[in-house]
Amino acid sequence: MNAINWFEIPTADFARATRFYERILATPLRVDDSFPNIKLAILPSSEDGVGGALVQMEQAKPNPDGVRVYLNGGDDLAAILDRVPAAGGKVIMPKTFLREEIGHIALFADSEGNVIGLHSLH
Repeated sequence: MNAINWFEIPTADFARATRFYERILATPLRVDDSFPNIKLAILPSSEDGVGGALVQMEQAKPNPDGVRVYLNGGDDLAAILDRVPAAGGKVIMPKTFLREEIGHIALFADSEGNVIGLHSLH
C-alpha cells in the first residue's frame, strides 16, 4: 500500500502547464478529456506506481506553502532541474544532498506558480 494513490497539480493555463512539464521531463504527457468537465495531462509513471496529472482549473490559485509533491527525478534530478528556467519556471532550491540512503531533493516553481519537489538517489 502507498501513502498516496493519485495526485493532481492545478493549472490555470492547461496548455502552458502541459508544455512546461513536457519540456522539463523531456517526454510527452497523455491528455485525457474523457471525464465530464475535467481535463487531465497524465504524468509518466509505471503501471503499478503512483500516478498523477495536471488538471485544468480555471480559477487555480497556487499555494507555494501548501502540500508538496515530489516527482521522480530519475537517475539524476539535475537534468530536469536544469530545464526548469528555460521552460518558464524557477528553481527554488538547488539539488541538495540529504543523506546516502535518501539521496537528493530540489524544489522548483512551475509555470503556474506551484512549488514542486524532485527526488533522486543521485
